Amino acid sequence: MGNTPTIFWLIPAAALIALLFAWYFFRQMKRQDEGTERMKEIARYVREGAMAYLRQQYKVVVIVFIVLALFFAWLAFGLGVQNKWVPFAFLTGGFFSGLAGFIGMKTATYASSRTACAADRSLNRGLQVAFRSGAVMGLVVVGLGLLDISLWYIVLNHFVDMEGPQKLVVMTTTMLTFGMGASTQALFARVGGGIYTKAADVGADLVGKVEAGIPEDDPRNPATIADNVGDNVGDVAGMGADLYESYCGSILATAALGSAAFMFNPEVQMKAVLAPMLIAAVGIILSVIGIFTVRTREGASMKQLLRSLGFGVNLSAVLIAVASFAILYLLDMPNWGWIAGSVVIGLIAGVIIGQATEYYTSHSYRPTRKIAKSAETGPATVIISGIGMGMISTAVPVITICFAIVLSFLCAIRFDIAGMLTAGNLQTGLYGIAIAAVGMLSTLGITLATDAYGPIADNAGGNAQMAGLGEEVRRRTDALDALGNTTAATGKGFAIGSAALTALALLASYIEEIRIGFEHLGQQTFTLSDGAVVTIADASMLDFMDYFQVNLMNPKVLVGVFVGAMMAFLFCGLTMNAVGRAAQSMVNEVRRQFREIKGILTGDATPDYARCVAISTKGAQREMLFPSLLAILVPVAMGLVFGVAGVIGLLVGALGSGFVLAIFMANSGGAWDNAKKYVEEGNMGGKGSDSHKATVVGDTVGDPFKDTSGPSLNILIKLMSMVAIVMAGLTIAYSIF
Repeated sequence: MGNTPTIFWLIPAAALIALLFAWYFFRQMKRQDEGTERMKEIARYVREGAMAYLRQQYKVVVIVFIVLALFFAWLAFGLGVQNKWVPFAFLTGGFFSGLAGFIGMKTATYASSRTACAADRSLNRGLQVAFRSGAVMGLVVVGLGLLDISLWYIVLNHFVDMEGPQKLVVMTTTMLTFGMGASTQALFARVGGGIYTKAADVGADLVGKVEAGIPEDDPRNPATIADNVGDNVGDVAGMGADLYESYCGSILATAALGSAAFMFNPEVQMKAVLAPMLIAAVGIILSVIGIFTVRTREGASMKQLLRSLGFGVNLSAVLIAVASFAILYLLDMPNWGWIAGSVVIGLIAGVIIGQATEYYTSHSYRPTRKIAKSAETGPATVIISGIGMGMISTAVPVITICFAIVLSFLCAIRFDIAGMLTAGNLQTGLYGIAIAAVGMLSTLGITLATDAYGPIADNAGGNAQMAGLGEEVRRRTDALDALGNTTAATGKGFAIGSAALTALALLASYIEEIRIGFEHLGQQTFTLSDGAVVTIADASMLDFMDYFQVNLMNPKVLVGVFVGAMMAFLFCGLTMNAVGRAAQSMVNEVRRQFREIKGILTGDATPDYARCVAISTKGAQREMLFPSLLAILVPVAMGLVFGVAGVIGLLVGALGSGFVLAIFMANSGGAWDNAKKYVEEGNMGGKGSDSHKATVVGDTVGDPFKDTSGPSLNILIKLMSMVAIVMAGLTIAYSIF
């Protein structure tokens, strides 16, 4: 067991290939023309503002990480209720997550002016510069994720002093804990970045576009630089950190479940642990192929632009589906064809969720156009129709995930419906669900590229507007920006869908961590409700459910479900109000500058951009702490008071309500944004009309929906699961009940 299988080395090799191509695309982007001196100056303002914000955020996050790492060290070395590797794994998870976001954001801030300059030549050039710059983010996330996993596998394989199947169980559950570091960093990045960007966006829109009647990204608007900075810190750094922890979490949860499900067959156990890592590794290489296929023609419509990006994503998905069968066949996994079927189901579910999100948020389709049509009667009907559409849009993703869960479970157990809930089938079926999540995220290299492309295109449009480039360039950058709104909404839907499957796998992994927690305490057996005494090492998942009375008649479970459901709404309320308070400060500052700095609106004076950047930075830093820390503290408190049953109820409640609420908020926000874009393209009276002002109000309401609260929910779901896993030993040792 101590020997590392030869095939394992494909995993770190694929990680290095991803990082090499990320470097290649970064260098390719840097060689592009940055444009005029004014374009370079604007890009520099945005880059400096983004880096200043990240430096400030990382100072806060480092303090939080040091405190938590010391707490974990006390649990491990002081109380002896936790694996001694956990504090170190926690720190590396946070470091790599933050590094992925930093590299992606640095690339995006260099790419915006180059995208605008490329759009001056052709639409295809602009698309390729923005998309391949976004690909840096995608490839850095998957490359660093697999590299971190590979390094921990090598370290633990060398240092864990055990023999036999139990060694892999300890290794995989220990590796899983570095996901908490990634989740914690991701939540701070998402919440802080989301508050920053939306405070600036709301202030810029309400005072600039509605009150002053000046265009979006007009250089006379004091908040416009802060708005462009926010696109990078929220939608690039935040999204990168978010999907980094989803990607690692799905792979590690699957490996942990595989090591437990096949524990009594060491040869198969090793294959089950390596399978998700190998699928992810091959997915990297095939994503690179997809990235090179993305191109379009001049004058392309929105549907044609979407088709260009969709071709690259779908090509990668098809290739990975075929490759999954080959990987599992070469591994000689038992039931390899059925397990590969679970991977394909995850891929298909991801594509369906992406297509459904596109339908409900792109202004090429009826739902968003109906929201734009409702603007004829004012902003109130825009808000009502957007909320209604968002609620309806939850149906397809939820039903898709339900089918994916059932079908991937049944595939893994070869459709043995009669024996679904036997101990062996249950663990094997859960492995099927977990590997479906790996399948969904195996295209992340290119899927995240389509997402990170969005804010790059948005910044390119802002750069072109502020630099006074020609009408044709603005038309092209507007087309790329509208496409970016849709791809960003699609990416959020994809992230939320993958979060649901990953969180379900993490919930199953929690039970394995409970088993190890008992071993840390030295407990060897427990007694079931029928009086049978079971050895903990041999206990099945159903035995643990029996012992902890995890059923719907247990008040501890029901309390957990209600608190978990409440957490999703409480978290959204806190982050929405945070955006509201920060936006009020921004609105007052923009009004003050218009009032006190004479000549701004005539173009004779320069606004104080730095003041607006400072307001967004300060507001985000102040407001992000409480909701983020709440996500860490509630699972700990629930475990200490209501024990394992309460924690499982909490995670189930948060998963159910958080998943649906996140889809609703992301799709409503995306549709409101694109309804505004539809009017700005000359429909319903065009820019400056009453319909346009109504859709701007809708877009303003939708900003925190789609860029702060909604996308933060999928991290909340997974962070609470990760906290529960890391705190499992503390829960069973010190629970009051």
